[in-house]
Amino acid sequence: MSSIIHIKNMVCPRCIEAVSGILIGLNIPYSSIRLGEVELVSQLNKEKREILSNTLKKKGFGLINNRKGQLIEKMKNLVVGKIYHSSEGLNVKWPDFISEILRLDYKYLSSLFSSVESITFEQYIINQKIERIKELIAYDELTLSEIAFQLNYSSVAYLSNQFKKVTGMTPTQFKKSTIHNRKFLDDVY
Repeated sequence: MSSIIHIKNMVCPRCIEAVSGILIGLNIPYSSIRLGEVELVSQLNKEKREILSNTLKKKGFGLINNRKGQLIEKMKNLVVGKIYHSSEGLNVKWPDFISEILRLDYKYLSSLFSSVESITFEQYIINQKIERIKELIAYDELTLSEIAFQLNYSSVAYLSNQFKKVTGMTPTQFKKSTIHNRKFLDDVY
């Protein structure tokens, strides 16, 4: 009988590859894998689950054992997926998008997120967007106007104000700095 396990901190395609490698290395067969979720061919016994849990922790991942943790991880993965991996623009109404995908009331989800994490869901989205802006500035392939458009900011001024509020510097100051203080996606809070 198959089972689904939920894994914390799977935020990109390389994470999927890493978890796949862990599962193969531990001889744990699976039928599908996507951000935050793996469908195993069969259920794990307690010993195998503990070994998997410890191995995942060593690589910066973790098993999620409760429904609330699974919902929060899904919310994070939806945000990261939209901001970093979506080929379409970021013209998204987050409350509608999250509620529709997870089929739960946004107020409940937002409250749950805030009660478990140290910030609001809205601030988490802003922080992820700021990290994406840092990445795009460091690549130096797009103008600030193009970045603002890509990330659905109404203006460069709004992007710059939000960037400065979060980082303490303007995008131009960030670009000129020799150290681009970027964070790993799973460290953005």
